[in-house]
Amino acid sequence: MDKETARRGFLKKIILSSGALAAGKYLYAGDDATRKIIGLTRHQTFDANNNINVALIGAGGMGGADLDTALMVPGVRVVAACDLYSTRLQQAKAKWGADIFTTNDYREILNRKDVDAVIIATPDHWHQKISIDAMNAGKHVYCEKPMVHSVEEGPAVIAAQKKTGMVFEVGSQGVSSLGNEKAKQLLKEGAIGELNYAEGFWARRTPVAVWQYPIPADASLKTVDWNAYTSNTKKRDYDPLRFFRWRNYKDYGTGMAGDLYVHLFSSLHFITDSLGPDRIYSTGGLRYWNDGREVPDVQLGAFDYPKTMIHPAFNLSLRCNFVDGTSGTTYLKLVGSEGSMDVTWDDVTLKKNSFTATEDPFLKPQNGQAANESRKKILPPSTMTYKAETGYKGGPYDHMVNFFTAIRNGSNKTIAEDAAFGYRAAAPALLCNDSLIEKKPMHWDPVNMKKLV
Repeated sequence: MDKETARRGFLKKIILSSGALAAGKYLYAGDDATRKIIGLTRHQTFDANNNINVALIGAGGMGGADLDTALMVPGVRVVAACDLYSTRLQQAKAKWGADIFTTNDYREILNRKDVDAVIIATPDHWHQKISIDAMNAGKHVYCEKPMVHSVEEGPAVIAAQKKTGMVFEVGSQGVSSLGNEKAKQLLKEGAIGELNYAEGFWARRTPVAVWQYPIPADASLKTVDWNAYTSNTKKRDYDPLRFFRWRNYKDYGTGMAGDLYVHLFSSLHFITDSLGPDRIYSTGGLRYWNDGREVPDVQLGAFDYPKTMIHPAFNLSLRCNFVDGTSGTTYLKLVGSEGSMDVTWDDVTLKKNSFTATEDPFLKPQNGQAANESRKKILPPSTMTYKAETGYKGGPYDHMVNFFTAIRNGSNKTIAEDAAFGYRAAAPALLCNDSLIEKKPMHWDPVNMKKLV
């Protein structure tokens, strides 16, 4: 189907649905036709011998949330947890069962025969090492985003996935969401015409949201394995801020771009089937949170996406603001020649241009009525919202379902965000930081996944 045929088909759909919108109803994106996840396990039951046993490596806030979501999937159970802060291991036993194995050494997790898969939710500087070690140990891996701490680390993870054949998924959960899937469908059908531009924006202000995480009262060298934490980076004296507020420091985190931009890259690349930008520029600075952090609290990014066989050339702009907290958030906006889409994980709002051309006969003067300029036309809605059905469990749940389904099928072919996809989302985010530091554009080969000099 060519683009013009798709566009006409979409216009026909939008007109036929006008009555539903006039009545205030949502057009659901939850029907089977929009689902890409194959073999959903939510309605299946498994005996004890068919469980997938998972271990959590990094039992902080994000790791705990990931594990809670994983345990919502039928046939999944937790058998072990690892963390370098001993109090979290006590909390893990209290929350998930006194019989789970706990340790501060992730290698003990990988040596266990009862562990089928690991969830890696450590600080970013440990993602590559633990992911590769886990796959080499025969464990399937769900690794939090960004997949790696630096651009140079990506190829080794991709190679490990290919060599071992283990299922590997990166945790940008929106990739598996209904919102992303509906946006992908609408773009393909020509709902906004030809893509010209995309943008995303995050605004935060509360201390926890901007990484001023609380420091536990019992934090000390007795409860924190500082030597293990810093063993793959620069040696420093114990500093609880660098352990508990690690996102603020370059040795361990990847700043705004690695934490937030990577979600937007992941969603954009899924929706458009793009391999990524070829030119990256970023600027910003530390404007408000003068708390010792090494990364900006305001950051802007601009990206050139080249023309491919799949999509036209377009531009992307991303903004992140940890200063005012009042500007709201645009997860992702796609702007085309005939309209735009605001995309979240749970809904899509489509806006059509008022001057969009159409082939629909109801929008044209009828025979013998051309002179009757006062006669009104039947117009399609200018705004349409597609919303997930009530009870939808969300993108994070669907992402976990996708991961465990791939494990049961024994194949990476159906995984939503494998190592190559995860690297193509992480690389432009990480190159944002390089651009900001070096004050110059970065050039990237999205096909061969190489930084260009």
